[in-house]
Formats: sequence, structure tokens, C-alpha cells
Amino acid sequence: MPFTLAHLSDIHLAPLPPAHVLDLGSKRITGYLNWQRKRRFVHDPAVLGSIVADLKAQAPDHVAVTGDIANIGLEAEYAAGRGFLDALGKPEAVSFVPGNHDIYVTECAGFAARAWGPFMAGDDGETFPYVRRRGPLAIIGLSTGVPTAPFQATGELGSQIGALGALLDRARADNLFRVVLIHHPPVSESPAYKRLTDADAFMRVVARHGADLILHGHDHRDMLNYIEGPDGARVPAVGVPSASSRPGMDKDDPAYHLYRIDGAPGAWRCEMVVRGMDEDGVVKEVKRAVL
Repeated sequence: MPFTLAHLSDIHLAPLPPAHVLDLGSKRITGYLNWQRKRRFVHDPAVLGSIVADLKAQAPDHVAVTGDIANIGLEAEYAAGRGFLDALGKPEAVSFVPGNHDIYVTECAGFAARAWGPFMAGDDGETFPYVRRRGPLAIIGLSTGVPTAPFQATGELGSQIGALGALLDRARADNLFRVVLIHHPPVSESPAYKRLTDADAFMRVVARHGADLILHGHDHRDMLNYIEGPDGARVPAVGVPSASSRPGMDKDDPAYHLYRIDGAPGAWRCEMVVRGMDEDGVVKEVKRAVL
């Protein structure tokens, strides 16, 4: 039986909780104004509910969420986010990595750790990078969420890059299919102020040590890029649209992905199924491909 991994991202829980004026004395003010002007019309809890209901009906073996549950890093958003994660499944069945909106300002890292910690820790209790072994998979979670200046949405891996190679090597030695979770894409057409600042360093590690699948969000697009692995291998880096955006209101319509993984080292097979919402609000299979 194939192992099925579901992937969704960029939840942007709505509505935004009430904000006190003192909460907005930082970068949050620009995010709050952007939410009121535009984003509140894009992200719809009813859309997210339909996407999640369809995902759960598919009964995946594990769920990966690659960031941006929050919007402007208000403390109340983290309690709501915990409710969302709990609705997806128990911490051992759901793996999470944060995005730039989750670590919007400095204090948000503490909010995330307290509310979402069980979903972003490895089998030995470690955090970023963490490793979870699930079936034939080694799920490696990385955090690119860092506080940034207003109008910036960059991500950074920093010291995690130094530990990543050894984790990839160990998972390969254990004959596991290596899935890397990261919020910012390693390859992106977004402007510099939205990109992963150390993407080149990340891709050098993958080129040297290999991986089998990289999953990301951030750009709100259905994306597939192949990056260089060792000995001429190509590693698929796959992005998914926002799971809460109204159809026709974002770069791509809301969707999530299923990955059905079977085989063995040297002969892995990974089938991707894209399930998205159409203009009539129906969630259905949009396409499938073998990566």
C-alpha cells in the first residue's frame, strides 16, 4: 500500500481577531492595513473548511502544513491556529513549519512555540531542523520564518543549513524517502523582498546530499521546479496555492496536494494528485502526475 502524504499551506486564518492599538505599534500596522484593504476579501474560512473536509475524506496517512497560519502575528491568532491544527489531526499525524506571517515580529516565535510546538518537533523532541519518521518517509522540517522590516517577506534558514546535510545522509542510509518541508520556495519568480535569502546555500546542500521531495508554500501558486541533486538526479520542489483563497481572487485557486509514495530506495515512485476548488465551490481532482 502506498503511503499518502497530504500537503496544504498558507492558511491565513480569517477573520482577523480584534487588534488593540498598542498591538499595532510595529510592523503589524502595515499588515493590518493590508488585511483591511485587500486580504480579508481573499481568504475565506468557508473555502478553507471545504478544502479541509475534502482532505480528511481522502484519509491521508500524514498531513504537512508549510506555514502562514497567522496573518499579522497577534497572540490570539496562535490559539486559533492551534484549533486549526488540532482539527487536522493529532501532533504525531500533522507536521508543521512556520512561514513569514507566523514569525511576523520578534515575539511571535514564542507564541508559535507555545501554541504549536507539538506539531513542529522531531521524534526526539528536537526543533528546526527536525526529523519525523513516518512509514517509509523521513520528514525533515525547516523554518524560514524570521522577523523582517515592514514591506519585507523574506525568509532565512541560517544555521539550519549546516545541520541539513547530515540529516539527509542519515535518512538515505536508513533507506527512507526524504521529504523536506520549507515555507519559502528555493526557486521563485517573486521579487527579492519575498524570497528565501539563502536559497543558493540550501540548493547546494541538496545538490550534494540529495532529497526525494521538497514541499513549500509562500508564493500562493501551484509550482513545480526540479533542482539539482547528486549524480545528475533531479529533486522536485513543489508549491501549493493558499488553502483559503476564494476562487479567482488569488494567484491560483485554492488547492491541496496528495502524494502517494511507494517502492524502495533507488526505485521510489511518487504520484502527485492536485485537488482544488472550482468557481462553483466544488473540490475535485484537477490533475495528477508522477514526479
